[in-house]
This record gives sequence, structure tokens and C-alpha cells, in this order.
Amino acid sequence: MSFKRFYISIVHPDNVTKINGYMNKIAWVDLYEKKIEYQELDEEDALKFIGGRGLGGRILLKNGVGKDPLSPENPLIIMTGPLTGTDTPMSNRIVSVTRSPLTGFFADSHCGGYAGPALKLAGFDGIVLTGASEKPVHLVARNGEITIEDARGLWGKTTFDAYQSIKRKYGAAAVFYGIGPAGENLARLANIMHFSRFAPGGRASGRCGTGAVMGSKKVKGLVFLADIKKKPAPANRNGFAKALATALKKIRENAVTSPGKGGLSVYGTGVLVNVINELSGYPTRNAKETRFENAYYTSGENLRGTILRKTPTCYQCPVSCKRESEVKDGKFKHRSEGPEYESIWALGAMIGVGHIEAISYLNYLANLYGIDTIELGNTLAVAAEASERGLLKEKIAWGDVDKYAELVRKLAYREGEVGNLLAEGGAAAAEKLGAPELSMSVKGLSIPAYDPRVFKGMGLTYATSNRGACHLRAYAISSEVLGVPYKTDPLSYDGKVDLVISLERLFAFVDSLTVCKFGTFALTREDYAALYSTFTGVEITEDDIDKIGERIWTQERYFNQLHGFSRKDDRLPKRFFEERSASGEIYDREAFERMLDEYYQKHKYNSEGTVPEETLRELGIL
Repeated sequence: MSFKRFYISIVHPDNVTKINGYMNKIAWVDLYEKKIEYQELDEEDALKFIGGRGLGGRILLKNGVGKDPLSPENPLIIMTGPLTGTDTPMSNRIVSVTRSPLTGFFADSHCGGYAGPALKLAGFDGIVLTGASEKPVHLVARNGEITIEDARGLWGKTTFDAYQSIKRKYGAAAVFYGIGPAGENLARLANIMHFSRFAPGGRASGRCGTGAVMGSKKVKGLVFLADIKKKPAPANRNGFAKALATALKKIRENAVTSPGKGGLSVYGTGVLVNVINELSGYPTRNAKETRFENAYYTSGENLRGTILRKTPTCYQCPVSCKRESEVKDGKFKHRSEGPEYESIWALGAMIGVGHIEAISYLNYLANLYGIDTIELGNTLAVAAEASERGLLKEKIAWGDVDKYAELVRKLAYREGEVGNLLAEGGAAAAEKLGAPELSMSVKGLSIPAYDPRVFKGMGLTYATSNRGACHLRAYAISSEVLGVPYKTDPLSYDGKVDLVISLERLFAFVDSLTVCKFGTFALTREDYAALYSTFTGVEITEDDIDKIGERIWTQERYFNQLHGFSRKDDRLPKRFFEERSASGEIYDREAFERMLDEYYQKHKYNSEGTVPEETLRELGIL
């Protein structure tokens, strides 16, 4: 078995001879033949798609169209960006790009912490996994080389135990990016977990089921051994120092991101629980309700006063939004990173669990087995409502933590009929139960913790997102609740198309740098243009950021289009159109269709939501 090459030659445009920030090396790993080929970076594509999500998407478009997500032919592309591992604030992300086994569409799954910088400083911009190994393996990246190692002794271990084994073998500096039993058993909501000495509690590339793709290739994980001497230097040292100082000043002064003062730093992302609940936009018990009576007891404020152990941070991040929690005794005894806002909601209000110790324990189990917490909570919510309706033999009551813990294990190991059912994810489970309306999902990916009946911009974001219901394609809450970059009325449809398009383009660029989106609460396009330009030596403007973001976004939509995607997939669950929120709100169907029409027109798509060849050529995608 061999793989198709993508990087064929180095392109040198007239105005660029070298782009700083890259290691100029991508490893192509043929897992079946156990062959590794190192290819240099295509500078033309680096200029057009930057790195991370954008460049990973480019590789997927050229190598992954029409491939079954769990087949050996579907590539798993693990990428960094030009600013990853530099002194840029929050330059700590890693992304896995593939075709999703959960949705069948484009998938990119991001993770903070130290995995991205470690991969970069091990000598790589990215690693492309092709084929499938016959026996379990793990990969080791160090000093610009990849080795393929026997992982039969790791297979079957939880993520925590696998990391401990890796640390004993490779030392405390080893950074692990791998899967648990859920990924091994091809649960379609399996994630890829990351551990290091600085993130011992675990961080996740959570969404889209990328862990199942890694498992289908019989890869337990990747080990990165970084060399700090390989840290890239900026092309313009003085200019970058100035841009860096400006960015850090803005982060320190911003009400959301200020270290030790802002909400994220003091209370973590869970600071949003009470805010969103008070606005009646907190989906509860499978979004049958939109206010949770026990929200305070699950909030970041209560977490801080009860189970918080420490507040670790990611590489080059002054904010420290992460939480590490510990329950010291009782049946929920555990220590783990998190839970973050989305996990608090998904394993709390969405399934009727109202105490933080129990939520943190379920989050710990998800990390242990390697499962996306958002999709897990939604899937359990489908099961609970199906049980309530008599559609499922299993008796599952809202808030029954013991039952949920049992189901998490069964899902991870595909144990029994119910384990197999839930391992397919919420949308597929609801379909198989004959009640697809029970799944609060778009394109097969379940919603996060913002109800679109109350947050109209988030509704459009969910519907049009290239990877399914997702708050991180265009985080309209930043405007509708936090007033960033400007304040909009969450209940109004007016102006939401422009807001969503602007945010999706900015976030596509930021995801390709690859840096944390939380920086966008404080930083503007001007800041990102200055950081990128002075570090790489390639001058770009704010308008260039929009054009690059548009190109990356449209490339993903085109990938989906090649798999049958059209307007029919830009939908919201009918519950949001037919059942009112606690504050009496509903999503108006006519307004929704008008917004879709406007969205397509401004993107230069046709009325069916597909991208015409003219637009693809204009953006340099074809």
C-alpha cells in the first residue's frame, strides 16, 4: 500500500524566498508498509492556507475525497502553524484534520496545552498518517525524524495509563497525543487526548470523532520529544517584539482575559454558566428546557469554592483558564483536568446532573476513555429522552449519575446493545431508535451549550458550520453576550449574517496560525497581521486575513460539497423552531431562510448553498 504525494516541489514566488516560522518538514507515514517520507513545505500553499486547519484542509482536499472515514485510505493529518511554539501569546494549539466518522464531512479537532509546540520543536510542521497498521503502534517524533514503535503493550490501556507508560519509557519530557479505549473500539465520538508534565490531567482534540480515525489505523498515539533549540526566530525581531508587547498589553487589560482579574482567569470558562442560564439560553434535559434550576451549583464560581485544585495554563498563555479538579473521597473520587464550560453543561444541565462533583467525575471518565464530552452529553441526553418515551429498553432517568457512568464505560468498549448504539453518536442513535428529532445536532454533530432560540447568531453559526453544530466556527456569543468585537442583541436576526461571516473568516485564519481563539477577545485583525507579518517576514493586511479566512472556509465547504453537502444540510433541529424557550423565544423559520439566502449571496454561493466553480477559482482553491 502506498500513499499519494501532495508536496511535490518547492515554489518560490517572486516576493518571497523563505517564510519564517515553519520547520519546512511534513512527515508522510505509510502505516501499512511502515514507510516514512519527509517532504518540504509548499510555500505557495503556505502563503494561501497558512498552516494548521487551512493547510491540513488543503492536504485533505487533495487526498481524502471519497474515502470512507474509517478506511485505511482516509488520511489523519496532524498539523501546527507558523506561530505555534513561538513567543506569540497562546501559540499552543495542535489540530487533527480528517473526514469525520461521526458526520461524513470535514473534520478539524483542536487541542491546547503543549502538544502543538512539542511537535513543532520535534522538527515538524505536521504528520500525515495514511494506511493502517496490522498491529498496534505508536509514533515517536524527535530531532526531525519519526520512528514507528510497537504499542501492543499500550493497546487497551486508558489514556491516563498509556501516558504513564510513555513517560516511564521516554522520560518526563515526553508529550503524548493519543487515544483511549473509545478510539480503539471505533466509537464515533472518540477524541484524541494530550498529556504532558505540564498537563498531567489531560486535554482533548474533542470534536468530530478523530480518535476513531486514529484507532482505525491501529495507532495508540504520538509521542513528541521537543528540542527548545529548534524554536523558530522571528524574521523581524524588533517588529515582532513591538507587536508582541502590544498584544500582551491588550490581553492583560481586557476584562475577559486579564490574568488574575478577568473572568476566564479567576473562574475558568465555567464563568459562563450563570450568565447563559440567566438569559434562558442554557439547553437543559436535551434542550426540552432552557434554564437549569441547579446551574449555580455547577458554575465556575462554585467549582472554584469546592473542588478546584489548581489552575494550570497552556504554552505561552497568561490567562490560565484551565481548571484541575479533585474530589478526595466518596464514589466520585478522582483527579482530572477540567471540567470546562462545555463539559459542565453537556454532563450537567443537558442530562439533568446538578452537582459539580458528579459532573467532574463524568468528565474524568470521558478523559479516561477518550470521549468528546460535548457529543457524550448529547448522546446520553438522547438516550434519557428515548427512555422517557419508551423507545429504549434501558431505564435511564434524568440526573442518574451512576447510570450515566455505566453507559460511558459501555460506550467506550461498545459493550452490549446499548453500548454499540451510543458509540455511534447522538444523531445516529436517535435515527436507529426511529426518532431522529431527539438529536440536537446539525450534520450529525451535536450542539454545544448555547440555545439558538435565544442566541440567533449562534443558530446561524450552527446551521452553516462546515463541521456541524459548533460554537467555534463563528463564536457569535462574543458579540451577543460579551460585546466583542461589538455588541448585538441576541434576540435580533438583524446583522447576524455579517457578524457570522466576519467571525468565521477571522477564526479560520487564527486556527491556521495555529493559536488559541480566546486571544480574539482582546486582539484584532490588526494585531494578528502584525504578529504574522513580523514573525514570518510576509507582509499581510487586515483585508488579507479576511481573504485567507474566506479561502480556508470555502475550501472546507467545497470538500463537504464533494460528499453530497448542500442547503438541505444547513438546518437546525426542529425543536428550536417548534418548542419555545423558558423566556418564550423560538427560532422563526422564515427569518432563518432569509438569513440563509443572505449568507449564500454574500459568500458567492448559489441558492442551494453550493460553491460555484467561478468562486472556487477566484479564491485560488481550484
